[in-house]
Amino acid sequence: MSTKLANPPIESGENPLRKPLQYLKGVGPKRAELLGRLGLFTVQDLLYYLPRDYQDRSKILPIKDVIYGSTVTVKGKVLDIGLRPTGGRKTLLEVLVADNTGTIVATWFNQPFLKEKFHKGQEVLLYGKIGSYKYLQMINPEFEFSEGEESSLFAGRIVPIYPLTEGIGQSYLRRLIKRAVEEYVPHLEEIIPESLQKLRHLMPIHEAVKEAHFPSSMEAMRRSRRRLAYEELLLLQVALALRRSKIKLEKGYAFSIGPNVDAHIRKLFPFKLTGAQERVIREIRSDMQSPRPMNRLLQGDVGSGKTVVALYAMLAAMANGFQAALMAPTEILAEQHYRTLQRYLSNARVKVSLLIGGSPNRKENLEALAEGEVKIAVGTHALISKDVRFKKLGLVVVDEQHKFGVLQRAELRLKGHRLATANSTSDVEVRPDVLVMTATPIPRSLSLSLFGDLDISIIDEMPPDRVPVKTLWMSRKKLQEAYEFLRCRLREGRQVFVVYPLIEESEKLDLRSAKEGTKWFQKYFPEFKVELLHGRMNSTEKERIMLDFREKKIDILVSTIVIEVGIDVPNATCMVIEHAERFGLAQLHQLRGRIGRGAEQSYCLLFAKPGSPEARKRLEIFTGTNDGFTIAEEDLKLRGPGELFGTRQHGLPDLKVADLIRDLPLLTQAREDAFRLVEADATLKGLSLLRNRVKERFASRLGLASIG
Repeated sequence: MSTKLANPPIESGENPLRKPLQYLKGVGPKRAELLGRLGLFTVQDLLYYLPRDYQDRSKILPIKDVIYGSTVTVKGKVLDIGLRPTGGRKTLLEVLVADNTGTIVATWFNQPFLKEKFHKGQEVLLYGKIGSYKYLQMINPEFEFSEGEESSLFAGRIVPIYPLTEGIGQSYLRRLIKRAVEEYVPHLEEIIPESLQKLRHLMPIHEAVKEAHFPSSMEAMRRSRRRLAYEELLLLQVALALRRSKIKLEKGYAFSIGPNVDAHIRKLFPFKLTGAQERVIREIRSDMQSPRPMNRLLQGDVGSGKTVVALYAMLAAMANGFQAALMAPTEILAEQHYRTLQRYLSNARVKVSLLIGGSPNRKENLEALAEGEVKIAVGTHALISKDVRFKKLGLVVVDEQHKFGVLQRAELRLKGHRLATANSTSDVEVRPDVLVMTATPIPRSLSLSLFGDLDISIIDEMPPDRVPVKTLWMSRKKLQEAYEFLRCRLREGRQVFVVYPLIEESEKLDLRSAKEGTKWFQKYFPEFKVELLHGRMNSTEKERIMLDFREKKIDILVSTIVIEVGIDVPNATCMVIEHAERFGLAQLHQLRGRIGRGAEQSYCLLFAKPGSPEARKRLEIFTGTNDGFTIAEEDLKLRGPGELFGTRQHGLPDLKVADLIRDLPLLTQAREDAFRLVEADATLKGLSLLRNRVKERFASRLGLASIG
């Protein structure tokens, strides 16, 4: 922070909007440091620091017309000022104010210093809630005097309310922003083409910023917010469109996937593919047959069959003499994929290697990969390591895409190879096809924001043998009943997951831990084998426990959310989630996805004691549907996009104005406009102001430094 504030005063010729705030009138180094806590360092930051709310003080009521309990604005003269103690160090300040219709007392508790601000005969404007004791009063109102700078700013108009930090008050911030608006708004550059302003009925930028801070009406405020939200979304979508355009200009492989290749691949699948899987395979096959690199997102709920689709693509690449890589976010999930691929490929001569942190035979596997003997490499982000080299990488599959950033995805793509061409003195960089997958259903607005550089395929159909899981939210009073139900399932030969939010006890939280739970279940189910699995265990221990569970040597697996992804045990038909109110909707959905993977009816039992309306709402939504997309939409409404996916890891900034739920129509418009602009001019040379702003915000985040 201190390095930003140490900048010298702005020189003539430099952009005035980048002037450090400490050099503005009324700021200085100390206040600049406080403003820095709000993310405010330059004049431009200040101009785009929008109010969180507004108070409509444009209607000044006669004192006689005020109603008890309402929040209003009144104006009158100070008749009397009284300060008296109310016990101990407590005080009560009362200021009697009158207009020509009546009187009211403005009351402040424990703020004796305010007495010095008032003088008899002053005209004052009060804004606050009306109360009544022995007389009409306004409790802790905001106040402004008719004389001085503020009177022309905030008396009798719509007033902005800004987010604050300790040491920075509303009145001070309003005055500072007002001066900045008056002096620096003329320096703002209009980055949106005039044609788009007309098409989308947008305010000019100068008017929009003024109206956002000090609106002439609530309608003008709404129009200004719409303009600024559109600009924010347009910048994001232009960045994604440029990235997509850049990828499509790269050279890829045109794979040959004829009837013979298709038939050989299908022989490895011991079941009929669903209609949704067939549709998505057609989309992927079309991409792979194109000379441009595939860049596709595959969405599908837990258990919908994404891995089979990804395997089809990997085998198609291998049929053309190429290698494939599958990257997963955790070792557990990477190991699960490795076993799944080995199971499908047991009758095929395809060498698959597992590359994770502590995997055995690493050196030999790396040599075999570099020589082309290994056809599929499965691993975590360890696949990005410099010592991992492919002979001929043709396809990259990234699972649970939202847990990786855009640049991590790009790093794996760079492991393609150079292709010698007959007509060129230099070799050409050839990029592999990329298929990214997620079992976390993504609402449309987030898909357009986080994955706008990708084509999107959706598997929206479950295999016909899948029976929907029954989810029950149970009271602690029914604990014995629930355990007897589990005992019946265990005696039938089924297995049980039990999930806790914590590994060990916490002094701060009154929650049972997984370690405690393990002891409890061992005591209550002595005739069954109970084991504990958690993320702090080493890979060997985790692998042993999971293998024992899959082979039915363990009946009850007690765990933390380490089982959220990566464990596929069709015989496990029951899940107990303890303290379910502590989990997010997406987590609950992922956990439930560990059961219901066979033909038997499965049950998810929730034990929860929600302490807030939001926690109760989550549980009601979760018990009401098995549809992942419905759950994702509701989760987005409850938590917002930043929390839901953590936009920073994607290289995307947090949105300051736009709301992805409320502004979906605006996002759709911005996307259409952005992609149309980039299609017409792939480097935006004719729109240099827009291009420069996009580079400023996204060059390092999305690898756009070479654009323009």
